[in-house]
Amino acid sequence: MTELIKQVRVLDPESETDIVADVRLDSGQIAAIAPQLSDRSEDLTITDGQGQILAPGLVDLYSSSDEPGYEDRETLASLTAAAAAGGFTRLALLPNTNPPLDNLPSVQTQQRRYSGLPVRCATWGAITPQLAGKGMVEYQELAPQVVGFSDGTAMPPLDLLRRILEYLQPLGKPIAIAPVLPQLRGNGVMREGDWSIQLGLPGDPSYSETAALAALLELVAAVPTPIHLMRISTAKSVDLIATAKAQGLPITASTTWLHLLYDTRALTSYDPTLHLATPLGNPADCEALRAGVKAGVIDAIAVDHTPISYEDKTVSFAESPPGAIGLQTALPCLWQQLVISGHLTALELWNAISTQPARCLRQAPPRCAVGAAAELTLFDPQRVWTADAPGLRSLSTNSPLFEQQIVGQVVTTYSQHHNQIV
Repeated sequence: MTELIKQVRVLDPESETDIVADVRLDSGQIAAIAPQLSDRSEDLTITDGQGQILAPGLVDLYSSSDEPGYEDRETLASLTAAAAAGGFTRLALLPNTNPPLDNLPSVQTQQRRYSGLPVRCATWGAITPQLAGKGMVEYQELAPQVVGFSDGTAMPPLDLLRRILEYLQPLGKPIAIAPVLPQLRGNGVMREGDWSIQLGLPGDPSYSETAALAALLELVAAVPTPIHLMRISTAKSVDLIATAKAQGLPITASTTWLHLLYDTRALTSYDPTLHLATPLGNPADCEALRAGVKAGVIDAIAVDHTPISYEDKTVSFAESPPGAIGLQTALPCLWQQLVISGHLTALELWNAISTQPARCLRQAPPRCAVGAAAELTLFDPQRVWTADAPGLRSLSTNSPLFEQQIVGQVVTTYSQHHNQIV
């Protein structure tokens, strides 16, 4: 089948392409990109792309699948349907299932569940048994089956972490760690500062992250195993990462889409959907994260899609489990608040949510270029829809945008030679 997309805005961060052109897709590949194309094939489908954007499929660094163990919150089918509807063609899923993915049989069983899904899924293997921060799993055994290693929680004790880095160094797999010291976080549920005092919520000091990050960077300097720093949320962390990169340490870093769009001022509503595993930063943190993405200090934007049931999330802010969904809403909200506002260019945004996440996973990034596989997203930045239960493909609704109108929607996702029409 051949499809001709007429006069669409073509983005490709790799070649820094941002043009309006006709694009012909043929048998799952990008056959041609030119100012004007004509095609008389009998099986030709013509799509009017005016006002729309055709760009590489989005890549998410870490989200939760919830299958097996928590299928009432999300299944792999609903997760990947939400991902495809949000423009994602690849997901890297955390091992926080039940049972957790900390051994070869469980990982292999999970890999079989990925068959036939509309989105390419990869698995992060656990760093420690039961994600408990104690002991080590069989890294050598798991390495061929996983994209990398992560517990997705606070990092292991430093003495154990050094040994883990030594064991993992020869395997050539990234390790994703959220730099947090639980003993410094205490019972904090929002970032400590003027707003936590005003709202009367227990504060989590920024140094619970930055002290952990500084210690971790010291370990990486001694044992140069590649590390991905996940859920970065403070301005001081951005400075520490910039310095470490300038020194040549083998690190990459990401923040989440919500940390770029919200800060502690949003918590005046006490909305439990904004209670996140790493709390929202103060206003200066949010600005530093945006600047970090633009400068490339923060390599990637992650969704960290975390489904939670309505009953569990509809409690007081401090008592709610942390996490929010976002696979369908991340792209349009980032476009509206960062690109339309002028904080990022279209190419800078796409680089941070497609090209760089793939590189952090040591994958070849998707391209919007002649000869590349048609792993693409067709996005209408002006289409309006409602993020309600009928509009969201996820089984959970724990989103700060639930039942709100969203400007911008993915029209089609091209993934693994399938078209996912919204």
